[in-house]
Amino acid sequence: MSEVVDLTAAQALGRIEAGELSADECFGAYAQAAADDTLNAYLWTAEPGDGSRAAGPDGPLAGLPIAVKDIFCTKGTVTTAGSKILEGYEPPYTATAVAKLEAAGARLLGKTNMDEFAMGSSNENSAYGDVLNPLDHSRVPGGSSGGSAAAVAGGLAPWALGTDTGGSIRQPAALCGIVGLKPTYGAVSRYGMIAFASSLDQCGPLTRDVTDAAVLIRALEGRDSRDSTSVGIDGGVELPSRKDLSGLRFGVARDFSHHAEGVEEGVARAFEATLATVERLGGKLAEVDLPNAHHGLSAYYVIAPAEASANLARFDGVRYGLRVAGDADLGQMYERTRAAGFGAEVKRRIMLGTYALSSGYYDAYYGQAQKVRTKIAQDFAAAFEACDFLVTPTSPTVAFERGARTQDPLAMYLSDYFTVPMSLAGIPAISVPCGLGSPAGGGPELPVGFQIAAPAFAETRLLDAAYALEQAIGFGRPAS
Repeated sequence: MSEVVDLTAAQALGRIEAGELSADECFGAYAQAAADDTLNAYLWTAEPGDGSRAAGPDGPLAGLPIAVKDIFCTKGTVTTAGSKILEGYEPPYTATAVAKLEAAGARLLGKTNMDEFAMGSSNENSAYGDVLNPLDHSRVPGGSSGGSAAAVAGGLAPWALGTDTGGSIRQPAALCGIVGLKPTYGAVSRYGMIAFASSLDQCGPLTRDVTDAAVLIRALEGRDSRDSTSVGIDGGVELPSRKDLSGLRFGVARDFSHHAEGVEEGVARAFEATLATVERLGGKLAEVDLPNAHHGLSAYYVIAPAEASANLARFDGVRYGLRVAGDADLGQMYERTRAAGFGAEVKRRIMLGTYALSSGYYDAYYGQAQKVRTKIAQDFAAAFEACDFLVTPTSPTVAFERGARTQDPLAMYLSDYFTVPMSLAGIPAISVPCGLGSPAGGGPELPVGFQIAAPAFAETRLLDAAYALEQAIGFGRPAS
């Protein structure tokens, strides 16, 4: 079994195609590993012999297991979004992203733990307990897709689906030492993803290497008539093969990436070393300006909560999920249900968002934040005229200790400093492990992520560049 779970997804597919490994053996090995989950990465797992959700092993994904963040609706399987308000809820339909993978032959291995309604950067906001970082159980795996990241990094899944609203794929990928890709907004259907912030949410892969990310995004992308914002990726996605970075220009916004508050020394060193590797591979570094990027967090934490306050209004105790009786008073039933069903962070963001949208404050807060968002998108467009890619650290820190930021929301929000601007601009970005760094105050060395961003719908070029860098760095899956 250990030999099977040490394979990347692409390697496992190759073994299955060659007849050296059966799809059932692969699924059984991971189902057993998931059943022995000590990371609290899963909220539901399939039985070792259960392949009923798959169309069959004849598709391009050959019966390979897939872990899916519990924010994706899966017909007949409990979907909670990490919240008590949806405890026990079984959707009557399956999210398009999951359905496409199943149609390609993938089998649902399990539903992964997450920050409630994808609101968090540490996976400490789940109503079902913290997820542990597989490299150090005293530390967080990142969030909100922390369960998916921990499952892949800990050998409990070959790959996983996550969602990224402001960094929720890339940041946990960085903290767990794996690859995380946020595609262009609209590249993958959002139908069946329980909404947090509809203009920002995007589905993407968490994988052990760049090749696996490319394989998965090829199966995921595409237009969906049930999601009016989905357009797919013109021409699809090619598997990466680039050996060097010759002729490519990498933009470095030093006013943004080098002077952010709270960037650990170990992260800065790993980032600078990776810039040197880019040059060694033939890439050119170019100074670019992102004058509004440092306003990204401020704009994001107005826009995202505003959209959340509207999206989460549907959880009222009437149609589905939790209902707390209100003494025959409908308003009281609403209040009691939402008070009992939502956690503290979700309530905080609903209140922030409702305030920002309220009469007399809409223009001052929400309207202003949207103007900043436009400025950030314009900054990226201008930068991409001078370079092919933009690079930053993925997270200002390595994985931090559990409980270290739970009483300081601002410190928690700063975890997304480098990832939020790309989400606001709707462009694709990938995090790849680039080395190790010690946390501030000392402690064991932990993975550092290197973020590469590209113009909209340039996923093939982005994956190619990340692949060349990955081969030069030579990282592997962290030991669990």
